[in-house]
Amino acid sequence: MLTPIEIEDFEKKTGVIFKNKELLFQTLTHRSYLNEAKIKGLSSNERLEFLGDAILAFWVSQQIYKKFPDFPEGQLTFVRTHLVRTETLTGLARILDLGKFLKMSKGEEQSGGRENPVLLANTFEALIGAIFLDQGINQVADFLEKEFTSLIGEITSTECLKDHKSLLQELIQAKGHFSPVYKLIESSGPDHQRTFTMGVFLENKLLAQGQSRSKQEAEEEAAKKALEILLKID
Repeated sequence: MLTPIEIEDFEKKTGVIFKNKELLFQTLTHRSYLNEAKIKGLSSNERLEFLGDAILAFWVSQQIYKKFPDFPEGQLTFVRTHLVRTETLTGLARILDLGKFLKMSKGEEQSGGRENPVLLANTFEALIGAIFLDQGINQVADFLEKEFTSLIGEITSTECLKDHKSLLQELIQAKGHFSPVYKLIESSGPDHQRTFTMGVFLENKLLAQGQSRSKQEAEEEAAKKALEILLKID
């Protein structure tokens, strides 16, 4: 269990005082800790993570929908994807020092679990779910507003007004892939009125095609279609 000093330290870091301390302990319990601790009735934070993930997506969607009424659906989806991705949540988890409080097995800790980006991001989502169960949606909104307000402004001003090719490249690189490659698939028509079909490829796999009177515009169209496909998959 968490010591009184750990609880006090956690509450100072996050600004959240839990009514149900058992829920707080569950928030900070990685599944690797269960077998080692052998505490009766103890659960990991995975169910809380599931709940927090859904709440976070809803809250972020609501905020950017209201804040940017002129953004089309595709651009809103990109902003949301950028805000809730692992890298963003890991950064917030580190600011709150969540890794310090996590309960995990010795093996997990020795393998760098406290700095594991996915583990930290999952714990941040679990915290959101726990706050909701402990105190309700209004407290969740207050917590998220404090953590995300500046991020929303930064991302939308620097990331989302770029062309589709730039957005596609950043989204793909965020997933750990190499940059997309554009190739001419076909050109047709007389010399003075050529139509170009460009394809955008990821690791030799065709993602989408675009067609226009210029190669640059055809690439932009292909990138736009590829973005729409990838964001729907996410």
